[in-house]
Amino acid sequence: MFFALSKIFWLLAEPVSLLIILGVLGALLGFTRFARTGRAIMAGALIALAIISFTPLSAALIRPLEDRFPAASLQGPAPAGIIVLGGALLQNKSEARGQAILTGDANRLTSGVELARRFPTARLVFTGGSGKLIDVGAPEADGVRNFWLALGVPEERMSFETRSRNTWENALFTRDLLKPRPDETWLLVTSAWHMPRSVGIFRRLGFNVIPYPVAYRTFGDSRDFLSSAKLGERLFMFEFAIREWIGLLAYRLTGKIDALFPAP
Repeated sequence: MFFALSKIFWLLAEPVSLLIILGVLGALLGFTRFARTGRAIMAGALIALAIISFTPLSAALIRPLEDRFPAASLQGPAPAGIIVLGGALLQNKSEARGQAILTGDANRLTSGVELARRFPTARLVFTGGSGKLIDVGAPEADGVRNFWLALGVPEERMSFETRSRNTWENALFTRDLLKPRPDETWLLVTSAWHMPRSVGIFRRLGFNVIPYPVAYRTFGDSRDFLSSAKLGERLFMFEFAIREWIGLLAYRLTGKIDALFPAP
């Protein structure tokens, strides 16, 4: 139920799409007796889009998420395994085109392989089925298996969890698959903006992991507020940031994380 409600909510509340819809609605109201209200709605939507598009607001929202967990030190003992969260490969499009088509979070997959080569005894684990409301086609894990094999990862080193549809299920089903011992170390690989919620969920389920954030959207310095980022990039970052902040609130209210903003 939580998964379906979250997907339906985001379909209706996706910020940029919602602002565009409001702008069009305001324009249409301009031809009715509610013209004044329509102009106000359209102006508000356009101003909001302009702020998102031409100011560093998106960077200001996503930077705290990305900076929350610094990259883990890899100087200690080798980990028992490396857990890579899904969301980096477009499985249906990959099947249609006959090649791996990656998202902007592709570093999740490539970093997993890099870590596996650094720690040759560690198990490489991918968790991710389908995040779509209506599940059609093969799970993302199938495409990732082929991608990792093409990069030279031995099949016997890989494990796959194929049922999960969101981050809560990623952690739950991976814990049940691996049955980690208290003395084991597991690296968690996901996008930096996604790491606080991911770590919070794994902790809530009693699976202590070491964060290894990747796929940063920001520089992490003053350039985030001074650079001339492209319009699409700012809109993209804004949606990621808003979705993640809402996700943190929703997961806290439903008891899926123990803190609103999990910390190291």
